[in-house]
Formats: sequence, C-alpha cells, structure tokens
Amino acid sequence: MIILDTNVLSELVKREPAESVVRWLDSMPAREICTTSITAAELWFGVRRLPSGRRKVLLAAGIDDMLYRDLQGRIEPFDTVAAGHYADIVCDAMRSGRTVSAADAEIAAICIARRAELATRNVKDFADTGVEIINPWDFQAD
Repeated sequence: MIILDTNVLSELVKREPAESVVRWLDSMPAREICTTSITAAELWFGVRRLPSGRRKVLLAAGIDDMLYRDLQGRIEPFDTVAAGHYADIVCDAMRSGRTVSAADAEIAAICIARRAELATRNVKDFADTGVEIINPWDFQAD
C-alpha cells in the first residue's frame, strides 16, 4: 500500500502537473494507491479558504473527482491504532527537540498502522517518523 500525501494530490489537480509525478503514478497499480482522511481535510481546507471564483470551482471539482471517484474506498481513516502511533511519533519528536505538525504526525501514524509507504515531496518532514518515503518528483522511467 502506498499512501499519497497532500502535496502529491495537490500536484495532480494542477493544470500542468510535474511529469515525473504523473509518470510515477501511472506506473503504480491503482489498487495499491490510497490517501488519508487527513489529506482529504487538508485539500478541502485549501480550496475553501480561496476567494470565490473560477479557480476555486475548478479545484473543488478536481478534488471531488479524486476523492469520490479515483480514490473511492481507498481513503484511510485516523483510527485508534493510528492514534497510538501518533502519540509515539509526537513524543519521540519532542524528546529529540524536533517539531512535527499534527497533520504530518497523523498521516505518518496512519502509514505505520497500515504498514504503508508514503509518497510525498516533503521528505524532510517525515524523515524521523519511521515511515518509508517515496518521492514521486524523483521518479525516472526505465
């Protein structure tokens, strides 16, 4: 299982997404790809804070298609198992003098709970969480 972080899904709704990200996603079996309820919340927040207009309408439609059509049934929730991993991630960060955002810790916790890899461009933000990271922006087709 590969969980797509917010920045990957945000890239895919751009008018001209990075070619490496599109090629990487096309090379993956669709059944292996999912995202999290946290990412869904971040995407909706990003759209809803935009001023009214064409861009907001188009982005909302793109996110709607992604979440309710492309990823239907493949949005992993933050549950009690993930909650335990979240506590470990945040406590470890605090002990090490690092900070981790609540959303990043929740996404990492879901990945750990599901034994999933995380596709993200924010490699540094997840570096010490124990999650295996894939950076689709680095993808090069064989």
